[in-house]
Amino acid sequence: MNVHISYKISKTPDLEKVINQQVEKLDRYLQVFRPDLVHLKGIVEENSARQGFVVALNLRLPSGQLASQETSSTAISALKAAFDDIDGQVKRHKELLRSHHKWPRRRGPNRAVVGTVPFEETMAAVKPDTISSSDIARYVNVNLPRLERFIQRELQHREDQGQLTADQVTVKEVVDEAIANALGEQNDKPERMKLEAWVHRLARQAIDTLALDGRDSGMVPLERSHGQQNVQGDDEAFLQFHQPDEQLVEENVIPDPTANTPEELAARSELLNLVEATLRDAGRDEQESFILYTVEGFTLEEIADITNHTVEEVRAAIRRASDHLQRSLPIQDPLKDKLLEHSKSA
Repeated sequence: MNVHISYKISKTPDLEKVINQQVEKLDRYLQVFRPDLVHLKGIVEENSARQGFVVALNLRLPSGQLASQETSSTAISALKAAFDDIDGQVKRHKELLRSHHKWPRRRGPNRAVVGTVPFEETMAAVKPDTISSSDIARYVNVNLPRLERFIQRELQHREDQGQLTADQVTVKEVVDEAIANALGEQNDKPERMKLEAWVHRLARQAIDTLALDGRDSGMVPLERSHGQQNVQGDDEAFLQFHQPDEQLVEENVIPDPTANTPEELAARSELLNLVEATLRDAGRDEQESFILYTVEGFTLEEIADITNHTVEEVRAAIRRASDHLQRSLPIQDPLKDKLLEHSKSA
């Protein structure tokens, strides 16, 4: 609080002591206001021998202005009366700001009950936007390879566990089913921040649905290929890499120093396959949580949404998978050490 007191009489230590005490008392009532926005100005003067001393105070607040003027035979009594008046005005002003005059009076056994509204239902609450069809389309366009890789790993794990037969469910069928369920109205749309975890959970549910439908019907789709397609290519070597209508520009031949070499990519893919194969013995939850956290980069909360587990269960599964991988895969590799080091932060 900014204080400025003018004296038109001789200033005494007793007078200054009273002013400091009254200012400290007033300051306690004004703690709700910013100190730099509160200004107190006063003047102490002797009016006449008959009227005695006059003290005038002016208190300027961010929400209003208060004033008081008192007279007394002594300067100290005039000061105390003026500050008492200002204190009372401050209290009434604060009650007015709180709308205290609108509160019902609670007296007796049949006192009125004040109804309250939860903050989430008021206009001040900011409700997060739910996922729209355009959000789903944009996510699929950008993250389709990552979603397909997740589905392929899920299918491979279930085939290894004997839950699915080879080619019983394809990645394209799961993607189509998951996107159809996401765009449909049968599922409640979560917040936009949880879009990625929600789509991955729909993909897992789509695998269960497609596997159950295929097992119950016992039918084999006629459009499914019986053998491996021969896509070796054309006789012309140039058409293996470029289409006739494709134009090669200068930016296509600029080397990227940060890109991995084919040997590094092959070594990374081979190590990830070894990691997944090693974690199959640790359990499905351990393998899934470890891969989603260290390879895919999901957070613990997102993995909990995908797998329908709690955050503590996901954290425990990652630690068990890390211990199992350290024991069962003794090879030395920088990528393996990086994955284990990242899993310790879970």
